[in-house]
Amino acid sequence: MSINITAYKHHLALRERETATVDKYCHALQSFAAFLADRPLTKEEVINWKASLCSTLSPSTVNNYLSALNGYLEFVQRPDCRVSFLRVQREVYREEGRDLTRAEYERIVSTARAAGHDRIALIMETICACGLRVSELRFVTVEAAQNKELRISLKGKNRTVFLPAKLRKKLLDWAKENSVAAGPIFVTRSGAPLTRQQIWRDMKAAARAAGVEESKVFPHNLRHLFAVEYYRLHRDIVKL
Repeated sequence: MSINITAYKHHLALRERETATVDKYCHALQSFAAFLADRPLTKEEVINWKASLCSTLSPSTVNNYLSALNGYLEFVQRPDCRVSFLRVQREVYREEGRDLTRAEYERIVSTARAAGHDRIALIMETICACGLRVSELRFVTVEAAQNKELRISLKGKNRTVFLPAKLRKKLLDWAKENSVAAGPIFVTRSGAPLTRQQIWRDMKAAARAAGVEESKVFPHNLRHLFAVEYYRLHRDIVKL
């Protein structure tokens, strides 16, 4: 049985799954298809694939791969081949040295600006100032900056994020300098919204230039820094 990735990708799109999620699921299915080769699809083969993943990937990543395959197996009506996830014990404490400090964040931003990489510097400032997910950057539009707030609608959930005055000015200045009259502010030269991969690549490059460990620099760590700094200043977990 061949793995019909194209059909499943279309199925996920109809279910309005995030583009990044669809890409991750397709990547996992490509991995399984390469492992399966011309052999028939059986539960034994899925178990063997699971074992091969465990030898090279972290448990959480293995579970992401299995989630993609299990969803596909339901789609093609082969639930008999589904396998269980690995049990992952949650860490009560965050690993020491894993978090990005405010000093490191400021060094990355200032180094990026000094090198003329203003776009990634402003992206990092926006994520950190608003506690955004990278998937929410497309809601950072010229209109939102003018209206002082972001209206975010993802996965059936809606929320409003207020934009600080200094950040709004930076966003509108950037848009004007780069001839972005309307719509998403962070775009490529062709006008297309930046992808998750482009943002990650630019963040890692900025971290290297600033002498900060690349493993500390990813969008969610900026959200964490936002939360830490907000609570340090306000001591209000409800508002946070």
